[in-house]
Amino acid sequence: MIKLLLLSFVFLASLYANKVIYLNYEEVPQRVVQGEIFPITLKSLSTVRDFEDVHYDFSNLSGLKMLTKTPIRVKKSKYFYDTFYLQSTQSWAKLPDVNATLLASQEYNSTFITGEKLNIITLNPKKNFSNVIAKDFELLKYKTTTFDAQHNIIVFVASAIRSDLSKIHFNNVYKQGIESLSNNYNTSKITYFLVVDKKIEKLSFSYFNLDKNRFIGLAIPIIVVEDSVTTQSDLKPKDQSKERLKMSIAALVALVAFIFILWRKKYVYLIFIIIPLAYVIYLAIPEKEICIKKGTPIRLLPVDNGTIFETTDKKVLLLKEGSVQKFVKVQLKNERIGWVKNEDICSN
Repeated sequence: MIKLLLLSFVFLASLYANKVIYLNYEEVPQRVVQGEIFPITLKSLSTVRDFEDVHYDFSNLSGLKMLTKTPIRVKKSKYFYDTFYLQSTQSWAKLPDVNATLLASQEYNSTFITGEKLNIITLNPKKNFSNVIAKDFELLKYKTTTFDAQHNIIVFVASAIRSDLSKIHFNNVYKQGIESLSNNYNTSKITYFLVVDKKIEKLSFSYFNLDKNRFIGLAIPIIVVEDSVTTQSDLKPKDQSKERLKMSIAALVALVAFIFILWRKKYVYLIFIIIPLAYVIYLAIPEKEICIKKGTPIRLLPVDNGTIFETTDKKVLLLKEGSVQKFVKVQLKNERIGWVKNEDICSN
C-alpha cells in the first residue's frame, strides 16, 4: 500500500513538474443577450522562456459561434491576455473547453480547462424591433424615392458596433433586403432598402443597446425625393424644388429683359433673351425613351449586386430618367423606378 502511494505521489509530482502553461478564463460576461456578440479573455502564463506562441484548441462549445480564431493579444509582464469574440445563438450556452499548447522547438504537455455555463437573457421586444442587438447603432444616411403608385422605397446606410447586421429585419413592410454588407465582429456597415406604403410618413423602429441595456427608438422621416440620380453615396434627403427654381429664375430673367427692351426700344438686345429661354426649354424637355433588351434585370439601386425586382420578357421602350456611372435610371410601364446597366440598352 505504501509503495502504491509513493508511486501515485511521484506520478502527480511529475505531472505538476511538466506543466508549462497556467491557464484560466480571465474575463467572462455575467450575462449575455441571445444574439449578442461578446468577448472572452484567456489569461496564460508560460514557465518556459523560449517559445514561439501559445496555441488554443476549442471544443465542446454549446449555443455559441466562434467569430475569431486568432486572438487579440495584450502582454502584461509575463502574462498573455488573449481575447476572442463569440456570438450567442441559442437560449442556453456553455463556453468552450480550451486546450492550450506551446509552440516551441521542444514538445511540452498541454493545459486543459473546462468552459462554464453562461447566463443567457432572451429579449421580449415590441413589434417595431429591427432585430439589431448592438453596442451602438447609427443611421449614417437615408433617402426616400417613389417605388410605384402605392409605395415608396427607403434606402439607408447604417453602422454598428458588435452587431450581426445580417439579422436585421423589419415587420409590416412590403419588401426589404440587403444591398451591401460589411459584417465584422467589431464594426459593421450595411446598406438596406425598405419598400413601404405611401401613407407612412415616418419609419419608426428600435434596436437593443448593450451598453444601456434597453431598447433605443429611432425614426426615419419619409421625405420623397424625385431626383434623377440615386446612389449609395447620395442618400440624404434633399430639397427637390431646385430644378423648378432654376426654371423660374431663368424665366424671370428673360421676362425682365424683355420688358426692359420694350421700354427702351432697343430690339437688338432681344438676342440676350435667347440664352435664358433656351435654358428653360432645355429643362422642360421630357426625357427620351430608350430600348431595353429582352431578359434585362431591373434593379432597385445602381449597384452590381443590387436587388432585382423585375426582368424584361421582351424588348421594351422605357422612359429614361437619369444615369450614373454604368447604370441608367428608367421608369417602367407601371410607374415603378428601377436601374439597368448600360450594356442592357439596345444598340440599335
